[in-house]
Amino acid sequence: MQAQPFARLARSAYSAVSRQPLHKSLSLSSAARITATQFRFRSSAATAESSSQPNVAAVDPSAAQPLQPLEHTQSAKKFHDHSFVGMSGGQIFHEMMLRHNVKHVFGYPGGAILPVFDAIHDSKHFEFILPRAEQGAGHAAEGYARVTGKPGVVLVTSGPGATNVVTAMQDALSDGTAMVVFCGQVPVSAIGSDAFQEADVIGISRACTKWNVMVKDIADLPRRINEAFEIATSGRPGPVLVDLPKDVTAAIVNKPIPSSPSIPARPPNSQAPFFSGLAKDASQITSPQILRAAQLINSAKSPLIYAGQGIMAHPDGPARLKELSHNGNIPVTTTLQGCFRCGRAP
Repeated sequence: MQAQPFARLARSAYSAVSRQPLHKSLSLSSAARITATQFRFRSSAATAESSSQPNVAAVDPSAAQPLQPLEHTQSAKKFHDHSFVGMSGGQIFHEMMLRHNVKHVFGYPGGAILPVFDAIHDSKHFEFILPRAEQGAGHAAEGYARVTGKPGVVLVTSGPGATNVVTAMQDALSDGTAMVVFCGQVPVSAIGSDAFQEADVIGISRACTKWNVMVKDIADLPRRINEAFEIATSGRPGPVLVDLPKDVTAAIVNKPIPSSPSIPARPPNSQAPFFSGLAKDASQITSPQILRAAQLINSAKSPLIYAGQGIMAHPDGPARLKELSHNGNIPVTTTLQGCFRCGRAP
């Protein structure tokens, strides 16, 4: 190791940059760090000085326009929803089920979720199905989603009520079944105090859901419910969980709340379909993935359709699968979950 040449180099570099001799008590590593820092500072200053030369377009400070405050910009404007004023958290739940055209809710009552049950017990907009236990509610909602193509909605209480739905959520996650689970929770102020039937449902369900969230403010409730339905039904369908503390579902909205234009309005009639319409015509499809798949099928010598449960993501899925197979003369095989989804060939 050539320590002496390095020492001389470090001392020389330090003296050249700092323009003062290296003190004996200063270590070589400290001198190297100080040298590098001062060199970077001077290099930045030199770069800034060179960038202000006449060959670079300069900005006239007097011509600069003052920046508008963030709250005055168009992108920062918030949408306030007045329709929830005067509602409790339980009533907001009922209203959002109506807006998402939910016709059936599966669940089991309990103390932590009573404010929601108080709001829906006499509802004429959907039917509540009461099983023998929460496990039955979860699996019934899962079967409902597979048959109808709509997300299955589950409503259970805190603690054991929520943990009893874990198996159904894991099954829905594995099979790509849309399911929205709402579970009660102890009041926000009691979380972490080992309250009666308190459980970390968010932590427990993290591995068996697409997405989960705890709503700690009633102003966030409509937005979170809307996000739950969007995430459960978008992309590959799956289960989501919304944790509802009791004080949130019992609270009353006393002023307009920040919301999102994506929250659906109340349908004009209770018979509005869950799906917005039939599948788009092939000429209207612009997704790059779909176009790429069409190119691969057209260029394949022996194409084969391997269909799964995803063909039930739209009511017209089985019919469109038959049409694709018939028009392209392409044989079809299915996964276990896709069995009997497309029927027999004519």
